Amino acid sequence: MTFGVYFQIIHQPFSNYDDGEYVTNNPHIQSGLTRSTLRWAITSTEHANWHPLTWLSHTLDWQLFGNNPSGHHFTSLLLHGLNVVLVFFLLARITGSTGRSLLVAAIFAVHPINVESVAWIAERKNVLCTLFFLLALIAYSQYTRRPNLLRYLLVAVVFALALSAKPMVVTFPFVLILLDFWPLQRIRNWTAPSTVFPTPQLPAWKIALEKLPFLVMAAADCVLTLIAQHKADAIKSGTKFPLSGRLANAIVSYVSYLWKAIWPLHLAVFYPHFAGKLPVWKVLLCGLFLCAVSVWVWRERARPYLIVGWCWFLGMMVPVIGLIQVGDQGMADRYAYLPFLGVFIAAVWGLADLARNARPAVRQFAPVAAGVVVVLLSILAWRQVRTWQTPYDLWTQALKVDPSDSVAEDVVGSEILMGALNKGLPVSGEAQAHFQKALTIDPKDSDALLNIGADLQARGKIQEAIADYKAAMENAQDISLKLRILTDLGSAYEAAHDIPTARDYYQKALKLGPRNDPTAFAGFARTFTDEQIADLTRTLAAHPTAEGYLKLGKLQEGAGYNRAATLSYKHALLIDPKLAAASSALEHLGNSPQS
Repeated sequence: MTFGVYFQIIHQPFSNYDDGEYVTNNPHIQSGLTRSTLRWAITSTEHANWHPLTWLSHTLDWQLFGNNPSGHHFTSLLLHGLNVVLVFFLLARITGSTGRSLLVAAIFAVHPINVESVAWIAERKNVLCTLFFLLALIAYSQYTRRPNLLRYLLVAVVFALALSAKPMVVTFPFVLILLDFWPLQRIRNWTAPSTVFPTPQLPAWKIALEKLPFLVMAAADCVLTLIAQHKADAIKSGTKFPLSGRLANAIVSYVSYLWKAIWPLHLAVFYPHFAGKLPVWKVLLCGLFLCAVSVWVWRERARPYLIVGWCWFLGMMVPVIGLIQVGDQGMADRYAYLPFLGVFIAAVWGLADLARNARPAVRQFAPVAAGVVVVLLSILAWRQVRTWQTPYDLWTQALKVDPSDSVAEDVVGSEILMGALNKGLPVSGEAQAHFQKALTIDPKDSDALLNIGADLQARGKIQEAIADYKAAMENAQDISLKLRILTDLGSAYEAAHDIPTARDYYQKALKLGPRNDPTAFAGFARTFTDEQIADLTRTLAAHPTAEGYLKLGKLQEGAGYNRAATLSYKHALLIDPKLAAASSALEHLGNSPQS
């Protein structure tokens, strides 16, 4: 069922959302599994994370599949399939309820909110982290049955692997305590021992002490993550979103996630932050709802799966709910991948108990109803996977969900602009309209200003483009965005034949970002070729020769100026029609010497 829903991703391309930084434009990933790559993966804090296992996973994929996205997608799909199996295996083993465990695993397999984690190659860290998180839970269940040091160390090692894939599982120690409460029932004087999965009971203080090493590991990973995020200038807590706005966003997001669990429609790759956009009544209403559910769950503590499921959801969401804001999103589908397991467990066990106590007709209908739910979720997930067919489809879907999404406007406009440029078509006003709308939504949108500049540069309005690039730089906060702006400023000044200024901006980009950034480095190197081209052009204007124009064409072709190179080769043939090297060069560029 899982492969039936997701297999279509095999034919989908890399996305334009972080896949370049993680895979297609990352020279470390493309260098293969070497000692230097391993050293880089372990020490790297690029993209505001410390996740060496994720980097190595992408490296292995590149070594196996190269730039063919099918292989990368298949690995993510395989990991999700393994996670589905592990969810079933874990729950069936520790609860003894095969049917309920199967239904939880089925819902986890095809719930549409999980599509983002599977279809997005850059989100490999989510499915990979979950794999080791679930393996750690299984190892822990084995440890609780027959505790010894070796089994405990195995849990610690697998948990460390999960942390090295994504830091989101820092709540692991608290999840273990939840499982100790139910279904393992290990806490003495709290519950009777489990008859399904018998484990020795311990006092509460020993249960807590047992988790202390895992808590230390989680705290260390939190420190590493904060260091990585500070280096990348990714934390927006104090600069863009005040504490009150973050708290309001967190409260409303919790309820929004729950609604998406029940009604998984209108899903998008990006949800704008709620800060400053929420009426007080809505925040209060959502807060009251969360409190009411918490009180109800406590009152129904005779059904322990409700407490476990609810606390699993609330607790596992804490690292990503936005109290420490990283990025501009208010919430994200990928964040619900693991937390929703708690919701699914509570819902399935609760509804199963209701059905068991209902009339016989209802009990007979319950399996059919469960099957219908899974089929409907499968259809919705299959449709959601299709939105990842192209970057344009992905972001136009985000605009349909929220027409006031300035980020989606920027990306849709960029796709239109780059599509025209890549096909050699004239630039229309459609992309500019999207950029202007994004700027109307957010007047400080540096991405919109950068894109407006790129559109103007494509139209040959270089000075206007430079003005917009500089305006974008004034509001830019993210390092990667500043790097793009500096690189585009270098490109604009290069187009304006101001080579020294262009070189200066390329150098600033290389100092700000990775020294091996391919675009900035290529631009910087090209400025030296530009100087040679300018000098040779002046010489040929005074003393034209066939060999001189041939050399000029070679320089232009090497710098990527193929149209100018074509004209130079033709000029060489006008002077010397028998110059074979010029004819060969024209044919290499796809032009006939006679045309």
